[in-house]
Amino acid sequence: MLGGVHAFDVLGDPVRRRILELLADGERPAGELTSVIREEFGISQPGVSQHLRVLRENGFTTVRAEGARRLYAVDPAPLQEIDVWLARYRRFWTQRLDALGTELARGRRSRS
Repeated sequence: MLGGVHAFDVLGDPVRRRILELLADGERPAGELTSVIREEFGISQPGVSQHLRVLRENGFTTVRAEGARRLYAVDPAPLQEIDVWLARYRRFWTQRLDALGTELARGRRSRS
């Protein structure tokens, strides 16, 4: 099982977070990911490959071959583990959102 702290170490890098954002809408070829990341971050192709490898080896992505192409996709398991880890803290912002909703409702009533 991937622990919360370890997952945050992996996702602490903005390049790796961006790769996952790019994959959020579905599978993408490694070449396409590399092009976007190189343009946005100005890092080399081997640098992008290193980030893809870290994500793959830590379970955040899967890769499959399709001819000469390598297609990457998000593996949701580690993200679910992060969500479980965050669950105990969710009450902090849920309570605030509930309070905001109450205040907004009060504001609507007072204008009516």
